[in-house]
Amino acid sequence: MTSPDAPAQYTEEGARVAAAQAGDRPALEHLLRDHQAQVYAVCRRITGNDTDALDATQEALIAVVRGLPTFDGRAKFSTWAYRIATNSCLDELRRRRRRPLVGLPEFEGTTLDLPDNHGPALADQVANRLDVSAALAELPEDFRAVVVLRDLCQLDYAEIAEVLDIPAGTVRSRIARGRAQLADHLVGNQTGSSERPTSRP
Repeated sequence: MTSPDAPAQYTEEGARVAAAQAGDRPALEHLLRDHQAQVYAVCRRITGNDTDALDATQEALIAVVRGLPTFDGRAKFSTWAYRIATNSCLDELRRRRRRPLVGLPEFEGTTLDLPDNHGPALADQVANRLDVSAALAELPEDFRAVVVLRDLCQLDYAEIAEVLDIPAGTVRSRIARGRAQLADHLVGNQTGSSERPTSRP
């Protein structure tokens, strides 16, 4: 019988984590495959371009492997992985400050999760994805991180506070301010763009 206060999560993923910690290579690879796409999605939104996102994702997955022996199961594995990914992104953004900025990303080589249809609706969805990414890139890093973790990863305030090691009240404030700034940027993009046709209701 397990102790009621045992930290390990006795789920399929918990068993896979335990196996990976014990040196089971296939379990480790399975665990990484399960979370790679979402880690990349976090990195893509926070860094704002494919090159930095790929670098941050690679660093995050390496850090996950190296840190796995210390993972105690008190948090969900995904929450722990998001914390590592966010830190990798913030490190990458600090390194980016030392390099010249080259403008907005071109989204080459990315795969957008879009429905299998054609016409104006599909074009509008692509345009909206580009608008959101461009607007996120305009947010300060602190606001960008909380908005991505809340709205993309669906973490609650307590989990975001744990990921970023900040008080829950700070998380709430940053999300509110980040969303407000994001909305302002989106409105500015829509009203300032004359190159892309817009559909009318």
